[in-house]
Amino acid sequence: MPELIKKQMIIDGKQENASSGETYLSINPATEEGFAELPQGSKADAEKAISAARASFDSEKWSSLPAGKRGKILWKVADLIMQNRRELAEFETGETGKPIRETMSIDIPMAADLFRYYAGAATKVHGETIPVNGNFFHYTVREPIGVLGLIVPWNFPMLIAARKIAPALACGNSIVLKPAEISSLTAIRMAELCLEAGVPEGVFNVVSGKGSVVGQVIVDSPLVDGISFTGSTSVGQTIMQGGAGNVKRLSLELGGKSPNIVFVDADIDTAIKMAAAAIFYNKGEVCTAGSRLFVEASIHDEFAEKLSARAAKMLPGDPMDENTRLGPLVSKVQFEQVSEYVKIASEDGATVTAGGEKHDIGSGKGYFYKPTVFTNVNNDMRIAREEIFGPVLSVIKFSDVHDVIQKANDSIYGLAAGIWTRDIKKAHYVAQKINAGTVWINTYNMYDAASPYGGNKMSGFGKESGMESIHEFYTRSKTVWVDLNF
Repeated sequence: MPELIKKQMIIDGKQENASSGETYLSINPATEEGFAELPQGSKADAEKAISAARASFDSEKWSSLPAGKRGKILWKVADLIMQNRRELAEFETGETGKPIRETMSIDIPMAADLFRYYAGAATKVHGETIPVNGNFFHYTVREPIGVLGLIVPWNFPMLIAARKIAPALACGNSIVLKPAEISSLTAIRMAELCLEAGVPEGVFNVVSGKGSVVGQVIVDSPLVDGISFTGSTSVGQTIMQGGAGNVKRLSLELGGKSPNIVFVDADIDTAIKMAAAAIFYNKGEVCTAGSRLFVEASIHDEFAEKLSARAAKMLPGDPMDENTRLGPLVSKVQFEQVSEYVKIASEDGATVTAGGEKHDIGSGKGYFYKPTVFTNVNNDMRIAREEIFGPVLSVIKFSDVHDVIQKANDSIYGLAAGIWTRDIKKAHYVAQKINAGTVWINTYNMYDAASPYGGNKMSGFGKESGMESIHEFYTRSKTVWVDLNF
């Protein structure tokens, strides 16, 4: 067994073990062996981190720092992320099973880009002067919220954390970050890099451990002013209830069952390639995964056949191999969930045309699952309605524009959607009618630090990335009236 990586939590600028002394192992999903040993944070540890964040914010040692200076520090964080790119990529791959070629070329550089974007945004956060009735000078200012609890999932641990950390710090907030229990290494390392770059002690705290313990303390604490959460809809609902105690500001990016729509006039070869990428990228462990593929009836059979053939060639491999494009599912729990949904789909009458089983890379170890395609799916089946969070695609036939709009919107979720057509009028019409926070036309899964991202319906509310996130969540507006009458 390889030597375990050992990390400590970051509380008030110091490396801390759990107060209980307890630790736990994060598991490498490619080998099923321990990868890292981490502190099992307790209620006391979470409360200590929250108190440190509160004290740092109330002292104004970060929030009162000129915005330009905060921006320079965040830019330095981005530089340090890229200087430590290999280490961070190996942490991410070892804990999540993401291929190293993707963590090196996508996850880590995009995280650095977020810090650079918000480094520049720090000096662009401002209010307005507003003409009002009477002889008054009237203006608004934007202020940091205060102490923010940031709770992130395991599918893009570093990237999603950076989406929250960078704007939170740019605006002058103090934070307590709760990473997913099974993928905490890059979160802790980012806190270390922020301290190295000059973020004051107590401003950025990280507590590892169970969501039911650490996360719950953050949600319940009256010292925490806001929660930004990315994860399942069920947990998001619990956070909404818990946050009512002191009427916390909330931003929730929850589940998805995104429709990916292919019309007969699409560029078929490109649509096939991208439909596979939309569901199989990151093993399907993507909130926006195009898991419901709607194909116009006249091309359905040919399209499904070619797509299934492509999927059958996409075999998982060792994620530390630079040539691997598809790694293992993140955990035993996730592997079992995917396997159960495949079983349910078959029992419900759907037909497996690719995959549908574990893939053995030779060692017999690892949570590797073959990319799976189902045809003969209707929109009422569980496989088409519930978020699987794995490499499982439902191919569904539709007759015309109005039929597919109705079917696409027949979901509790509204996170994202894709449209494939050469008819620009049709593309814009369908994009207008689809109830989703993001719509991609003739592309899929495109993101940028400047582009706001978030969902509708039970996919949550609030925006990540862009200036919109600053206005919606990371700052609040204060109105000031000055009487100029003599």
